[in-house]
Amino acid sequence: MNDYSLHAAPTTDILSSAFLLGNVGAPFIIGLAVGYFAKKMLRLALFLGGAAIVLLFVTEYYGITEMTDEKLQSAANAATGVVKESGGFLVERLSHITSKGVSAVAGFFVGLKIG
Repeated sequence: MNDYSLHAAPTTDILSSAFLLGNVGAPFIIGLAVGYFAKKMLRLALFLGGAAIVLLFVTEYYGITEMTDEKLQSAANAATGVVKESGGFLVERLSHITSKGVSAVAGFFVGLKIG
């Protein structure tokens, strides 16, 4: 005899591929892509920032501009603050993709590592 009721609520199989792909796999891939992109853009920004600083040093050497160490240090501190704020925003946004957001944040950090 069948012991199951016809009107019983369906159970969610958390190990099914459909559940895992939608709740773990896709957010991980999204986080991976965002992390990879963020690291590549950070490297590009550091390259351009370094080129700008070298250009400032060259123009200072030839007497075109004057740059003090304090101004350079304050500009570096401001840039560091912007990068920290941006990174925090990305992690916070990725944590809202699913109910837990752990897989998206993990994907973000893996993307940073391989990027």
